[in-house]
Amino acid sequence: MARQSRLHALLEALRGGATLRAADLAQRLSVSQRTLYRDIQSLQAAGVPVQGTRGTGYRLTDQIRLPPLDLAPAELEALSLGLAILTQSADPDLSRAATTLADRIDALLPEATIAPAEAWKLEKQPFADAARGASHIPRIRAAIRARQKLRITYHSRGDRITTRTIRPLSLTSLGPVWTLTAWCELRTAMRDFRLDLIETTEALPELFL
Repeated sequence: MARQSRLHALLEALRGGATLRAADLAQRLSVSQRTLYRDIQSLQAAGVPVQGTRGTGYRLTDQIRLPPLDLAPAELEALSLGLAILTQSADPDLSRAATTLADRIDALLPEATIAPAEAWKLEKQPFADAARGASHIPRIRAAIRARQKLRITYHSRGDRITTRTIRPLSLTSLGPVWTLTAWCELRTAMRDFRLDLIETTEALPELFL
């Protein structure tokens, strides 16, 4: 049996949840115990949660240990957005798991990635509609690249809905919170807009420098 196929068969054997002796696993895979120990070590090195020692047996635990990861900013944004959407899941277990994971990721982020601005901490709870916010991202990204103005309807303080023409400059993920930094023509000033508070976006024919 090829090594890759053997590792897959070993993983399948452990999925049952029982603690299995090395001798029994080796016999099932038709390999020596020495080879079995090496295969166990290979699974553990790959992050598979195999627990046990020689003489006691091996089993899969419920914890999945990932090796250290270096994420690009865009990858972190994608992860944060996915978690933000899942926190709104109708499945309470899935929603709770997404919230817990987002908190754990936030705790590991360097302080330099967390902006001091309080603009998004409004009366409305974060992620009022994360899925709606996510739907605006393709149009906002396209407008940023084209230097194209946008017209948005936005939930302002006190949950008032305002219509604004903006010049979009950058999208930022602050943990699970996504914000759009833009020049607001209504306020004639730079503003940060929470994506989950944007109702609609419309690309305008006007460009800006």
